[in-house]
Amino acid sequence: MLFEQVDGGAGEAPPDGGVVDWGAVYRELDERGVALTPPLLSPEQCARVAATFDRPGMFRSTVVMERHQYGRGVYRYFADPAAVPEVGGLREGLYPGLAWIANRWAGLLGEPAFPTTLEGLREECARRGQVRPTPLLLRYGPGDWAALHQDVYGDLVFPLQVAVMLNEPGADFTGGESVFVEQRPRAQSRAVVVRPTLGQGVVFPVRERPVRGAHGVRRHAMRHGTNEVGSGRRNVLGVIFHDAR
Repeated sequence: MLFEQVDGGAGEAPPDGGVVDWGAVYRELDERGVALTPPLLSPEQCARVAATFDRPGMFRSTVVMERHQYGRGVYRYFADPAAVPEVGGLREGLYPGLAWIANRWAGLLGEPAFPTTLEGLREECARRGQVRPTPLLLRYGPGDWAALHQDVYGDLVFPLQVAVMLNEPGADFTGGESVFVEQRPRAQSRAVVVRPTLGQGVVFPVRERPVRGAHGVRRHAMRHGTNEVGSGRRNVLGVIFHDAR
């Protein structure tokens, strides 16, 4: 991993995240609703994670998107994210910085704070019957795409997730941009298109984000999807922190 695992919580100062500047991520989320990180995985680590897709025993379930009208492509949920060092390490290592942001959002929205450790979050999920791990590996080929959606999975929703690009855009595939649509109250929706490079992470809201306005803080619902892949193969690691029911 190219970042350091950190300790920290929801204090005023962001935790030290190694190559991830959590203060900068917070500001970018506040401005755009989406934030890019520096590379979180090396090219070799990206290749190792992508290769697990062809090892069905590593996964608890497989979803063929076209069967459910989710778009076109295939994704698989890891049975045990910790069994893949890169996946388990990212989930553990990114959580403290994201929890710091999530708890600043919770304060703005008047909501309860989230646990400051991933273990604490998963324990709270288990108390609500959410026990299935949610990190997933997505694979898209030519013509594949993902409809706009939200990854909610249960009553307890950690408000941020990360998608890590495992291929090099332009070299390994064309098209396949990440698309985010923000629903703004009493205004037209806003689209944001992001093109992460190999190993980069995209941080974005699972369901909504707080936005300061003239009359206080409003909730802006957000959905995400993937533009049609033109050629090649696009693999993405989705790191979701709350477990599923």
